[in-house]
Parts: sequence; C-alpha cells; structure tokens
Amino acid sequence: MSGVPSPPAVMSEHAQEMLKKLNRFVEEVVKPGEVLYREQHSKSENRWACPPVMEEMKAEAKKRGLWNLFVPRKFKESPGLTTFEYAHLCEVMGKHLLAAEATNCSAPDTGNMEVLLLAGNAEQKESWLKPLLEGRIRSTFLMTEPNVASSDASNISIDITRDGDDYVINGTKWWSSGAVDERCKVGILLGKVNSGEGKPLHQQQSMLVVPMDTPGIRVVRALTVFGYDDA
Repeated sequence: MSGVPSPPAVMSEHAQEMLKKLNRFVEEVVKPGEVLYREQHSKSENRWACPPVMEEMKAEAKKRGLWNLFVPRKFKESPGLTTFEYAHLCEVMGKHLLAAEATNCSAPDTGNMEVLLLAGNAEQKESWLKPLLEGRIRSTFLMTEPNVASSDASNISIDITRDGDDYVINGTKWWSSGAVDERCKVGILLGKVNSGEGKPLHQQQSMLVVPMDTPGIRVVRALTVFGYDDA
C-alpha cells in the first residue's frame, strides 16, 4: 500500500540488525545444514535420533547472538525484541525447516518455556526451564485427546487428582509433538482437576509439569498425518 513503510522501517535499529544477522545465518549455516541433516538422518539407524549437524547449527546460532529470540522483553533472558519485531524474524525462520530449532525458537518448546517463565516455581525453572533455554533438552505439550474435540480446551477430560503432595494422572493424550524425540525430557500437560467439579466448564482445567520418565507414562506409538510423521 502506498505510504505504508516496509516492516524493517518500523523496527528498531537493534531489531533490524538482528534480522540482517538472521538472514546471513540462514544463508551461511541453515541452508547447507539442511542438506547435511537429511544425509545424516538417512544414514542413522535410529530415525528419532537428532543428526549431529543440528547441534553444530545451534552452537553457531549462540555464537552469533541468535538464540532464544522469542523471549519477551520483560525477562532477563530476552534478546530485546518486541512481539512485532520477532514476528518478522519468524517469517524468515518459517521458510526453512530447521531455522527455528537451530535458534531455539521452535514449538512446542517456545510456548512451554514461556509458561515456565511466567508461572514456574524456582525448582521447575532450575530443573526444566534452564536446560530448555540452553537447548540441552526438548519438551512436549500434552493437550490433544483421542476422544474429544481438543481444540476446545473445555472438552479436555484427562483426570488430575491430588494425592497428598503428589498428583495422579489418568488418561490418554495424542498428537503430542516431540514426545518421541530422545531429547524430550519434560511435558506440560493440560487436564481436568477433580477440585474443579461444580465450577464453570472453563474453570475446571489446570496444567502440570510432567517429567517424561515419571512412572506410568508410556509413549505408545508415533502417529502419522497423510503418511507423514505428525511431528
């Protein structure tokens, strides 16, 4: 539209420089890295193992200051971008399969890290947020269920019951992006708490931070969409 400035023109100088750095990173590191990623993955005996080149790209992103770009400015871990500015970096990353993961900006980790930044206690932040921010582990978000229309969160039915200082979870989740990844060590689970009975439908849910090695958790199988892996 005439008279409307292009996106970089309404971004801060800092954000414009980050955008330039990201474009260079994509050209110099991500594009050739994606070719090597496919080669390494095709030769691996374990299809769920992460090809070594990914860790190399992540190390280079850290070196170039292109790490955790999503973190809101009110947190000390933030690179100082507004949501509007980060959106333009996402546009660049979204054109390349591995760019988001290489900069520690891929789902579901970004959303899970923001939840932990906003609501996690000190122990949760030390045990899970810190290694996620450092890119040492991955996570999953456990919301969708096989028997309900799960995009409406009020339909979620998996049961969360308090038992002393613990919680007992009963139910099944699926389409849990990243759950089969060997690096996935923690999930954030949305469920229905028994203490919510009698409350309005939209006030009966809560979320739990669930270590993936918790006794009783079982990853049954990887799902597919039109013949492709779901995640």
